[in-house]
Amino acid sequence: MKLSRGAQDRKRTFLLITIPVVILFFLFNTLPLIQGFIYSFTNFKGYGSYDWVGLRNYRDLFTDARVGKSYLFTFKYALAGTVITNVISLILALGLNSKIKGKSVLRGIYFIPNVLGGLVVGYIFSFIFTYILPAVGQNLGIEWLSSSMLSSTGKAWMAIVVVGCWQAIAMNTIIYISGLQTVPEDVYEAGSIDGVYGWKKFWSLTFPLIVPFFSINMVLSMKNFLMVFDQVMALTKGGPSQSTESISYLIYNNGMSGGQFGFQSANAVLFFVVIVAISVFQLIVTGKKEEQL
Repeated sequence: MKLSRGAQDRKRTFLLITIPVVILFFLFNTLPLIQGFIYSFTNFKGYGSYDWVGLRNYRDLFTDARVGKSYLFTFKYALAGTVITNVISLILALGLNSKIKGKSVLRGIYFIPNVLGGLVVGYIFSFIFTYILPAVGQNLGIEWLSSSMLSSTGKAWMAIVVVGCWQAIAMNTIIYISGLQTVPEDVYEAGSIDGVYGWKKFWSLTFPLIVPFFSINMVLSMKNFLMVFDQVMALTKGGPSQSTESISYLIYNNGMSGGQFGFQSANAVLFFVVIVAISVFQLIVTGKKEEQL
C-alpha cells in the first residue's frame, strides 16, 4: 500500500527527529558502556598504556575486603532506605489524598526536597549534623546526640539514610497519590456497606488496587538507594574509616583518582548486573502478588 504524500512527510519528520537522538544516545550512553566493559578486562589506570588481564579483575573483586565492605554498606543502606521511604510515603499519600484543606499546597511543599540537588541537600544536612544537632544535644544533656553522627562509624550510615529518605519521599508520595486517585469511590461505598473501615479498609480495598504503584516505587527506590553517591560525597566521603563507602563512590573515587580504572570498571559491570538482577527479582515477586490480588 502506497503512503500518501502527507504520511511520507510525517514518516520522514519522525526519522529526522529520531536518528539524532539515537546517535546521541549511542555516543554518550552505549559507547561508554562498551568501553567500560572492555576496560574491565585490562589493568588500565585511567591514563597511559595498559595490558589485557582477562578475568583477573573480576576474580579480585571477590577477594577485596574494601569492595566487600562497600557492598555490605550499600545493601544495608538500600534496604533501610527503601522500607522507610515507602512506609512514610504511603502514610503521607493517604493523608494528602484525603479531604483536607490546602492539600494542593501541601503536595507542593512536600515535593520541594526532590527539586533540590543531592549535593546541595547533603551539604546543608552536613552542617546540621556537625554543628546544630550536637549543640542541641549538649544543651539538653542528650549524650548520644552531643557529638556529630557523621564522625561515628556506628551512626554515620543512619545520617545518610535520613538525608536519602528525606529527599526520596517526595517522588514516592506523588506516585502513591496518583495510585490512590485511581481507586473508584464505588469500592469504598461498597466496603462501608459491608462494614469495612480503618485498617481493614486499607488492607482489603485500597492496597490491592494500588499494588502496581507499590511495585514501581519499590523497584525505583531500591535502584536509587543502591546507586547512592551524592549523599555520601557531601556528608562523609566514605568515612569514617570507610564505614559509609558506597559502591558508586568507591568506583568513582578509586577509578578516577586511585589508578584502578580497569579494576573499578569490572566493579561497575558487576554492580550493573547486581542491580538488574535485584530489579528483575522485585518485578517477578510483585508481579505474582498482583496476580494473586
